[in-house]
Amino acid sequence: MDNNTLHIIGGGMAGSEAAWQAAHMGVRVVIHEMRPAVGTFAHRTGDLAEMVCSNSFRSDDDEQNAVGLLHWEMRAANGLIMQTADRHRLPAGGALAVDRDPFARSVTEALMAHPNVSVEYGEVDSLPESGQWIIATGPLTSQKLGQAIAAETGQGALAFFDAIAPIVHHDSIDMSRAWMQSRYDKGETEAERTAYLNCPMDKPTYEAFIDALLAADKTEFHEGETAGYFDGCLPIEVMAERGRETLRHGPMKPVGLTNPHMPDVKPWAVVQLRRDNALGTLYNIVGFQTKMKYGAQTEVLRMIPGLENARFARLGGIHRNTFLNSPTLLDDQMRLRARPNIRFAGQITGVEGYVESAAMGLLAGRMAAAEILGHPLATPPQDSAMGALIHHITGGAEAKTFQPMNVNFGLFRPVDGLKGGRRGRKDRYKAYTDRAKSAWNDWLANSRLDAEQPV
Repeated sequence: MDNNTLHIIGGGMAGSEAAWQAAHMGVRVVIHEMRPAVGTFAHRTGDLAEMVCSNSFRSDDDEQNAVGLLHWEMRAANGLIMQTADRHRLPAGGALAVDRDPFARSVTEALMAHPNVSVEYGEVDSLPESGQWIIATGPLTSQKLGQAIAAETGQGALAFFDAIAPIVHHDSIDMSRAWMQSRYDKGETEAERTAYLNCPMDKPTYEAFIDALLAADKTEFHEGETAGYFDGCLPIEVMAERGRETLRHGPMKPVGLTNPHMPDVKPWAVVQLRRDNALGTLYNIVGFQTKMKYGAQTEVLRMIPGLENARFARLGGIHRNTFLNSPTLLDDQMRLRARPNIRFAGQITGVEGYVESAAMGLLAGRMAAAEILGHPLATPPQDSAMGALIHHITGGAEAKTFQPMNVNFGLFRPVDGLKGGRRGRKDRYKAYTDRAKSAWNDWLANSRLDAEQPV
């Protein structure tokens, strides 16, 4: 097999970004994508970079938020995912949310148009023996390839269950009960300050909702499967099982909101929905991932004030999510220690979230391309967001308790001379992001290759 061509299995966020980065460095890339010939539970199309859960890339604040900092680093590296997200962004009160279908089509078109990129459709069901490869198959890695990975590592793939939130048709929402407002009116424009649709609950309604949620029929697991959920994406019924107040202090918290229909009455709980497309015809229920069966979902969700007559464009669901024990299996270049011609990227490495997955694709693509070109790159500095994340998954985390991780400031080395605690948080976060930007710019400057082409 041609060692000058980079083969990427999986055309999701990580695979798409890896292909873009390597192609712009002058390397030929082949993306192997099994969809649409072989589908998954969660995907609807054959587009690259299809968003299957939320349509949000979360906070875009690059001074006070670690994921916003990751946005900044990806933009600085001419990342395709961030370029495309910016073109298709929707109002989201300080977050970066995108119109998911045009976003995926644009990523697909950009990669198809690149002279160094080709796409081959069909399932890859075994580990390649030769050539340079990146496996970026995400949480829904096909069963055959998953078995091949497990056989090679000798440890098996770890697994947890990831749940999908429902999407509602806007014209079926009762706006005489709901209203538009971002928490604390956050955002620089009126569209940002009114980016979320809010459905209030009084205490009796909330208690009845919790009772129905706990009693609802749920999806059963297959024999031999266990439900090791990622805490950042818990189904609402699992949160309710942890305590009746859990949801009210989580996705249904009523803080920073005033109901204009009843301004003198503070809601006991609030369900928020976020626009899911540019037309504003679809809204997803924020934080409402669920494993309730479809019939139960419609009954329980229509108990939410304003959603009594809701029509659902998509109901919630649950799927198996596989990931590697990366601290044991991968080196700091994201190569499989036992088979260094194979790199892994994206959610299968144990990062969680669209942005983190794409960021690991960006690094894997650059590192693989540089190796092919004969100029290996240093691992990004640990003080950058990408460096902190790759350090965590390839050695910083405890292998025995390794679980999927979002980027967060807890992964960053402390800044000397700054006090801890909530009071010092703003200055501390700004120091983290200033240091990270400097470190990332230095790494980018030092990792430019003669073969690299302008974006």
